[in-house]
Amino acid sequence: MDRPTGDQDIVEILRAVRVGDIVSGTITHVGRPHGSAVRLDGRLGLVSANIGPLDFSWRHRSDEARQVGQRVTAEVIAVDEEQGMIGLSLAATENPELWAFLKGLRPGEVLSGEVADVQRFGVFVALDDGPPHPVYPGVGFITIPELSWRHFDEVSEGVEVGQRVTCSFLYFDDVQGEARLSLRSLQPDPFQEFADAAREGQEFCGTVTKLVPFGAFVRLVEGFEGLVPLDELVSMPVETPEQVVQVGDRVKVTIISLDRDARRLLLSRKRAQSDPLSP
Repeated sequence: MDRPTGDQDIVEILRAVRVGDIVSGTITHVGRPHGSAVRLDGRLGLVSANIGPLDFSWRHRSDEARQVGQRVTAEVIAVDEEQGMIGLSLAATENPELWAFLKGLRPGEVLSGEVADVQRFGVFVALDDGPPHPVYPGVGFITIPELSWRHFDEVSEGVEVGQRVTCSFLYFDDVQGEARLSLRSLQPDPFQEFADAAREGQEFCGTVTKLVPFGAFVRLVEGFEGLVPLDELVSMPVETPEQVVQVGDRVKVTIISLDRDARRLLLSRKRAQSDPLSP
């Protein structure tokens, strides 16, 4: 078979390929970090094709699962004309029902299901309308920040196995084969509720929750905290926040900056009109 005579030949071949096409070929090289090279059948064999290491399989991630000479059928997930490359996913054709379900979801769509497993890194959800996952307890997954607007010391404080949940769909994680979900997006944001009534220069009482080298975080209401920079803790220069406050202290602070879009609140203790309250 003749090779293309120039870049234009490769571009024409690539333009005939669409994301979502199902193609077949033979693995010609296995290696990291770029994954497995595939020689596709027919005219597509004249351009480079690759299955990334995380697109090979949701069941098997080891190099032993990929062998030179192995025949594969995969879905096209990327067409790069500049690099002359076709990106493939074997996971898509291994699990067509699951792949089709996940591709059919739209950001913001509301999904319901049951908490199937709770881990320190997040929560697996078995979705009511979704197929089972070939590896994980559920096809839905909620990361820790998306569980709630308020802070949890332990994930189990927020949800438990068997609990019914209603979540918003964020995106299709085609690496893990998961529907990334959010519980908190369907809950009122306490920061925005606070911002509706607050203004710069207003004073509040809050609780010191965390000390960092550049200042102290103070919780004004359940669900969010504001930062008191080191130079706003006290009028005199200090090197560490521990010289002024401790976690658990009740302090009076003044709002010096409120950014609704970034959900960022900057506070000042030294500008408050009265001394801090006793812990």
